[in-house]
Amino acid sequence: MLETMTEPSPTPLQPSPFQHAPVLLKEIIECLAPTSHATVVDCTVGLGGHSLAVLPRLMPSGRLIAIDCDAQALERAKNRLIEFAPHVELVQGNFQDLPMMLQRLGCSTVDGVIADLGMSSLQVDDAQRGFSFLRDGPLDMRMDPRQSVTAASLIQQLSQRELTDLLWTYGEERWAGRIARRIVETRKPHPIETTSQLAHLIERVIPLHRGTSRIHPATRTFQALRIVVNDELAALKRLLEVLPDVLAPGGRAVIIAFHSLEDRAVKQAFRQEEQTGVVRVLTKKPIRPSETEIAANPRSRSARLRAVEKLQ
Repeated sequence: MLETMTEPSPTPLQPSPFQHAPVLLKEIIECLAPTSHATVVDCTVGLGGHSLAVLPRLMPSGRLIAIDCDAQALERAKNRLIEFAPHVELVQGNFQDLPMMLQRLGCSTVDGVIADLGMSSLQVDDAQRGFSFLRDGPLDMRMDPRQSVTAASLIQQLSQRELTDLLWTYGEERWAGRIARRIVETRKPHPIETTSQLAHLIERVIPLHRGTSRIHPATRTFQALRIVVNDELAALKRLLEVLPDVLAPGGRAVIIAFHSLEDRAVKQAFRQEEQTGVVRVLTKKPIRPSETEIAANPRSRSARLRAVEKLQ
């Protein structure tokens, strides 16, 4: 979907039932340093929190390209950004296809790129999307509902060895083998189709003496399934590969990761590009949320921001 925003409807917008707090907002603006004539891409617009803060700084002649693979998120972002409609273009798709998207918009390079790799509150808080073990719903986890693979289909079809590898590789789950074995034993008579079923299974499998970890025992399993369902690491790798080509000289990219697999990929890619003289790393260490932000938005706790600038 490629869409330029239209003027507001005379019908007043209803408040969204989903509350969304953009992570590291002040830090993103400082690193991105957008100007009034810049073209900025928000690769993961979500509910539009970061874009809403960037757009006033692009006035009067700048442009924002808002991308998301979730059509529902795009529609809500459109409503939130309606004040800046003439300066915003919405694109449904995966950011790994960024060069193709820009080409369709007649844009060869851009001045800024934002990628917040976390899930939006719209996705987490909707039980029917199946992302959260705290809400009972179908084991879906698709960011783009047009995809065919769901978390439930992976749980049902993969072998015990494949499930073990998935949980270890993408969730860094210490108890991957034990969880995979219990899944295979359980699914034969009773298919595992809901988030609660899977979460309760894991709670019964992981030993009570698992340590002092503050995270729920199902966290890593749900992370691993979500990453595979949406092919997240491959998409991130592709984005990191094309960033130097889509950034104009002096352009900046800001990426927020939420787990070590993502952050490691971003760190390594930025370091390699700096060594070849293509970019300058602006964040020698990742920027983390302040204690104040974490208190106000606990979901920001694991966020890590890294930024680069394209050299001349």
